[in-house]
Amino acid sequence: MRVHFLLFGSYLINEKKDRPIRLGLTFNDGELNLYACAIRILEGDINNLYDWTADVMNPTWDERTAIKKLKQGKDKFICDALLNQEIFAGVGNIIKNEVLYRIKIHPESAVNKLQPAKIRQIVKEVRIYSFEFLEWKKNFVLKKHWLAHAKKMCTRCKLPLVKKYTGTGLRRSFFCTNCQKLYY
Repeated sequence: MRVHFLLFGSYLINEKKDRPIRLGLTFNDGELNLYACAIRILEGDINNLYDWTADVMNPTWDERTAIKKLKQGKDKFICDALLNQEIFAGVGNIIKNEVLYRIKIHPESAVNKLQPAKIRQIVKEVRIYSFEFLEWKKNFVLKKHWLAHAKKMCTRCKLPLVKKYTGTGLRRSFFCTNCQKLYY
């Protein structure tokens, strides 16, 4: 079974929310309840169905494969490529916004216009930020570390950040038009 928490998915252990449970699992010593998520039943050997090297937090993460897949999406915006789970499994909108802000790339930049050094930088930073994200989330301090996501001002330029629905998925992007370069 594969669970994707989408935008608002969550889970509770030994607790319930006052909303419909998408999947509830009951055990002798407790329960696991999943909410607002996509669930897919996978049949067969999971290792033949899932590319573990695309999971940015998996020990088998393969930067070279991610770079190769990223370069194949020549007509895509980088904001779409970062949310492509076939390339960056586990990356969501917050990570997309924060990584692009950190490395000063506009979300509507064309992947095929990015230099190889920038592509390598994106791939490295996605993995770094994903582990930081998890640590901050565990310590209940994630929002304190946001530099761009849901923010109003650029911490570097002291100018207003733009909030715009970008890419084919029209996901919220927060970016600075002054310091985040648009490659087109």
